[in-house]
Amino acid sequence: MKAPKTELDGFAYLEQAAKQEGQAEAVSAAPGEFRYVGQKITRVDGRLIVTGKAPYTHDLHFEGMLYGKILRSPHAAAEVVSVDLSPALRLPGVMAAVKLTSGRVRYIGEPIAAVAAVDEATAAAAAQLIQVEYKVLPFVVSEKKAMEDGAPQVLDSPNVQKLFEYTRGNIKEGEAQADMVIERTYHTSIEVHHPAETHASIAYWKDGRLNVWDSTQAIFSVRDQLARVLNIPASQVRVIKKYMGGGFGSKLGLNDHTVAAALLAKEAQRPVKIVLSRRENAYCVGNRPSALITIRGGAKKDGTLTFLHLKNYTGGGVGRGDRCSEPLIDIYRCPHVLVEEYSVFTNTCASRPTRAPGHVQGTFALESFLEELAAALNLDPLELRRKNYSEKNLGDTGLPYSSKGLLECYRLGAEAIGWSRRNQTPGQTKGKIRRGIGMATQIWWGAGVPGTIADLKVYPDGAIEAICGTQDLGGGTRTYIATIIADTLGLEPQDITIRIGDTDFPWAPSSGGSQTTPSVGPAFRDAALKAAARLKAIAAKKLNCPPENVEIGEHRLFDKAKPENSISFGEVVRELRRVTVFHGERSDLPAGFAYNSFGAHFAEVEVDIETGKVRVVKVVAAHEVGRVVNRLTAESQVVGGVAQGLSASLFEQRLMDDNEGRCVTTNLVDYKIAAFSDIPEIIPIFVDSPDPRVNNLGSKGLGEPPRIPIAAAVANAVYNALGTHPRQIPMTPEIILSTLKAKEAEP
Repeated sequence: MKAPKTELDGFAYLEQAAKQEGQAEAVSAAPGEFRYVGQKITRVDGRLIVTGKAPYTHDLHFEGMLYGKILRSPHAAAEVVSVDLSPALRLPGVMAAVKLTSGRVRYIGEPIAAVAAVDEATAAAAAQLIQVEYKVLPFVVSEKKAMEDGAPQVLDSPNVQKLFEYTRGNIKEGEAQADMVIERTYHTSIEVHHPAETHASIAYWKDGRLNVWDSTQAIFSVRDQLARVLNIPASQVRVIKKYMGGGFGSKLGLNDHTVAAALLAKEAQRPVKIVLSRRENAYCVGNRPSALITIRGGAKKDGTLTFLHLKNYTGGGVGRGDRCSEPLIDIYRCPHVLVEEYSVFTNTCASRPTRAPGHVQGTFALESFLEELAAALNLDPLELRRKNYSEKNLGDTGLPYSSKGLLECYRLGAEAIGWSRRNQTPGQTKGKIRRGIGMATQIWWGAGVPGTIADLKVYPDGAIEAICGTQDLGGGTRTYIATIIADTLGLEPQDITIRIGDTDFPWAPSSGGSQTTPSVGPAFRDAALKAAARLKAIAAKKLNCPPENVEIGEHRLFDKAKPENSISFGEVVRELRRVTVFHGERSDLPAGFAYNSFGAHFAEVEVDIETGKVRVVKVVAAHEVGRVVNRLTAESQVVGGVAQGLSASLFEQRLMDDNEGRCVTTNLVDYKIAAFSDIPEIIPIFVDSPDPRVNNLGSKGLGEPPRIPIAAAVANAVYNALGTHPRQIPMTPEIILSTLKAKEAEP
């Protein structure tokens, strides 16, 4: 077999392409525009967090507070015939008990009833005293078995239902044009949300209004959903979230424990706190759905894609699975595409959005397929991707991208990993330890949500308050808000008081989908620019110069024609004579463009062919997300996303007992998560190029992108090392050994 063809001579073609893209020279800002934005700024609330003074929901206690526990179904499918709360209510210390369901339950862990007591031990004992009569029904917890004829029906509709379909061109025509056609099937397992802080809520009623402290990513969604469930006006619900120890999508909406806390608090007329256990976290709060994805596709000899056909069966428990075809539809230039996706229902907890829903599974399949297609064509995998690079999002009516730095990601990432060192033929190395290098591409959205509101309150004494109903998941929201305002008003980040995480504040979207920074940041930039304009007008009169001549910096306003002619910030704001509020808003996106973020991950691995253990040696993660607002927290976001992705790629897998319908990986011993010793060197790289169209900061979101391509990059590196692709995650030693065994059995 000849070595794969490559044009990577000094990465010349990538440099040339990047220059054509207009992003070979990364620019962070116009000279002097920003002092703090784009720099490595430590968190303004870092000291609070590391000293334990930041108010997490788990830590809060209110006077007279009770503790709630939920009784959950022990059966995967059953009819609830009767529920008797009286034995629990007779236990001393129990103050309230409520029923949460009647009729049918469809998974182990579905809530039946809840109790509130003076302490957790009493509440737990009381929950076990509740008497429930069940009529046990047949169940199915395996996606494979749920698809079989005669399988127990999970819902009132079939177990397999059409989820999504898409057609572009004609795949028969595309197949006729192909010089090479291959078909491969890839599988991703169910991944459980395991944030450091499990789900928790505290509810209390005051003057007829429900107040909830919640560990949530979506205070406004929780407010609105609670109002609907309880049949009260949304104005009578207030949701607060100050600090949170992780969410990753499972905390994007209302959960049963929050409803239970609200009902118990009303019954007892006292605050009620419910904190879910790690076991409940495994059973009841959602997960990333599994995916069984088959891709059939073809290309011409030079690597030009002619057609792609994706069929996906995705398991979302009693909820629908994930659409996993978006990367295949959007990212590459392929004229003929057919997508068929199906949800497979089982008697397990409903899935929930998990960091980059659908894109993680879909990217693993697509990028692994392209790696195998490149080998079949005897082409360099990076060259294959470059060959099918597109300036337009063909899945979004062919709109041009507002900005796209993907080719620069390819160039920088390839240089940093040492792409030329990879095995020119997959599996060409020998010995007990095999080394390989792989890569994968990523696309995501992250343009932000128009309509986000931010208020900037300026006091005559110089105090500044930034107010918005957004929430910080841990990514540093308070810090970038402070730096944006400080840069715009010529102040220091510590001069700004940040008030967020309350539905009594101006509206902001949920913190998910990489939309917080590009939603909230531009709104505060808008408010700060309005404040700056007002202050410049005041200063201009004092300085006897036109307002357009006034600039702000280092706590002073000055005439740029005569910098010595200046006035302090404090003197100017005193002229406001009252507290003045400047309203900012995230404006609409200009029509006619597709707004996406991009990235490419490169991984180097070592595989022990005797034990099957995969050791990731190095990861290079190159991302283009417009302007990087805070380089320190951006790097942290990338490192965290890669680490989380590596954990799922190598270890994480929810396992069910098919006979009993229960989860057998309900703790962090049985459900393994990567430890520090499993995490390699991770090198974040940014193509820091502001998107001139996306918003007034030129910034796109970064929450999801680092999580998307890493599994495929590692799997492709394993393929490069062994010459056989694992085609499923997690890539456990058992999977690697069975993959090697299958290769040995090939003729």
